[in-house]
Amino acid sequence: MENTATILVVDDEPMSVEMLINLLEGEYRVITARSGQEALEIVNKESIDLILLDVLMPEMDGYEVFRAIRKLPAHRDTPVLYITALGEEECEYEGLELGAGDYIHKPFNPSLVRLRVKNHMVFHQQRAMLAARSAELETINRKLALEIAQRNIIQESNEQLILELRESSAKVKTLRGLIPICAACKKIRDDKGYWNQIEAFLSKHTDLIFSHALCNECIQKLYPGFAEKRPRDGELEG
Repeated sequence: MENTATILVVDDEPMSVEMLINLLEGEYRVITARSGQEALEIVNKESIDLILLDVLMPEMDGYEVFRAIRKLPAHRDTPVLYITALGEEECEYEGLELGAGDYIHKPFNPSLVRLRVKNHMVFHQQRAMLAARSAELETINRKLALEIAQRNIIQESNEQLILELRESSAKVKTLRGLIPICAACKKIRDDKGYWNQIEAFLSKHTDLIFSHALCNECIQKLYPGFAEKRPRDGELEG
């Protein structure tokens, strides 16, 4: 089955390996290794969910194998249960100090072996689920933080735009409503009651810039001799 967990049994004693296969094979996929070196080759290729590791083996003992396995990124958290004979308390202390999950003693107690394997398997799966959930929440938090930062940038940009529009609006001068103007001299009365020349009033209340000139009618009145020499529609700028 695709979802069946895989257990690696590492032991140089064929009888112990056979017994563990018989105990676990119905519920788990069991892979075996007869030496520490073979075990390392397997964990580099296979996805392993739990390792049963004999302590006393030739060439590489269980502790050496354990240290090598923990250096592999894919197996830093893989549960490891040591296999050892009863009465080896000193070995158990060393293994637990290194970070072993538990011990399985020889001769094997079938019920106890199954129970310890099951408990550690469930614990490992739950921890993996929590780690995945934690990573998911971290991703969500990063996305939320990014969205908040982007919204703050947009809000600041909008506030700046509104401020600029208000400043621009304040600079625009407009004339609205009823403007009192003298019927005789054509002066305009401002809000304070003062009468102003049209030019002065418009310069103050608008952005108009005046360019002074004389129309034909004024040229004829002011300079009659000069006006006769100019076209009727000409202007003299001053």
